[in-house]
This record gives sequence, structure tokens and C-alpha cells, in this order.
Amino acid sequence: MKRLFGVKKEKPPPPSLEDATGSIEKRGDNVDEKIKKLDLELAKHREIIKKTRPGPALEAAKRRAIQVLKQRRLYEGQREQLYNQQFNLEQVSFAAQSAKDTVQQVQAMQSASKEMKTQFKSKEFNIDAIDRLNDEMADLMDYSNEIQETMGRNYNVPDDIDEDELLGELDALEMDMALEEAGEEVPSYLQDEAAAGRAGRGGADAAGGGLRGAAGGGGGVARAAHHSVVSEWRGKGVEGTMVAAEAAAAEA
Repeated sequence: MKRLFGVKKEKPPPPSLEDATGSIEKRGDNVDEKIKKLDLELAKHREIIKKTRPGPALEAAKRRAIQVLKQRRLYEGQREQLYNQQFNLEQVSFAAQSAKDTVQQVQAMQSASKEMKTQFKSKEFNIDAIDRLNDEMADLMDYSNEIQETMGRNYNVPDDIDEDELLGELDALEMDMALEEAGEEVPSYLQDEAAAGRAGRGGADAAGGGLRGAAGGGGGVARAAHHSVVSEWRGKGVEGTMVAAEAAAAEA
């Protein structure tokens, strides 16, 4: 039967938009190559026309240059047509691809919609259960914070500490640090002597006043008495140096 009636030939598939675009692009490249060759040839004719003297040779050179220009314009027109055809095919290809993408997007959205509906019908998506779960988690977090706070307490710190007393102690420490920086701090081993010197400073001043009053009657006796008082107070601590300074000023 196949020998009598033959075999039905299958029709080749129609060309795709990509194939048509590729074919037009190749044709355009061929036309561009031809235009480049004509440009080179036209440049040679221009040089010949510049160097040729007026006469029949110059006219022949001009005719050849005009013929090249005609061919160039012809190829440029063809290239313009190919540009337009390629642009139209690209527009159609873009529209076709957009349609395919739209179909895929719609199918994906339909599938996602079905899955979401199925999931929302499950017990896990019960809004009341989710609210209760959220409240329970908040309570558990508060309970956990209380436990952590309790476990972080220090057993050595008493609860009846006066904060005002601590603030006062902090101020005193700041004052001590300021004195250390200024170089005016009194050493601890001289604090008792300094206190004793301040207590006796008033008596020394009174004695010095009495001596200065007696100096009006007899200068030598007053100076001798004043020296004895200064010697007595000089060994009583840091303030003794201050009394000695006052005695020197009185003698002057």
C-alpha cells in the first residue's frame, strides 16, 4: 500500500519568532558588510578625484563614484527595512512571551489559592486558639523573667541599705578623688595630728595676741615669750608650721 499510495510527508513545523529574528539579523549583518566595502571604495574614488586634473579622466572617476553612491543608498534602504522588520518581530515576541508569563502567573496564583484555603481550614489557623496561645506565651515569658530575677539576687547584700547613705559615701569618695588630683590630700597617719593642731590653733592665736600687747612695754621680753610659745606649739602636728610662720611675721 505504501508503494502504491506513498507515505504522507509530515509538514515541517512553522518557524518560531526567534528563528525569524535571527534570519533577519544575519541579513542585516551582510548588508552592513557590503556598505562598509562601498565606503572604502568611495574613499578611494575621492582620493582619485582630488588628484586627477580636469578632463575626461576626472569625469570617468566621478561617474564611478556616483555609481558607488547609488549602490550605497540602495543597501542603506534595505538595511532600514530590515531594521523595521526586526523591530516588529521583537515586539511580537515580547507580546507572546508576556502572554506565556501571564498564563504561568495565573496558574501559580490558582495553585497557591487552593493551598491557602486548605491550610486556613485546619485547626492550626483557628484565630481564637492563636490568641490564647499568644497570651499563654506572654504569661510564660513573664514567669521566666521573674525566675531569672530571683536567681540573680546577691545573698551578701542586705535589704535594709539606705540609699541616701550610699549616695553620701559616693560624694565623699568623689571629694577624696578631687583632693588627690589637686595634691591637697592629708595622709591618714597625719589626720590625728592635724586635728590636734586645729584644736590648739585658737590658743596659740590668743597667746600670740598677748605677746604682741606686751611688746609695747618691753620688746625683748615679749619676743622671748613668743619664742617659747612657738617652740611649745611647733611639735603638735602639721599646724605647728603655720604658727611658726605667724611668729616670723610678728618678729618682722
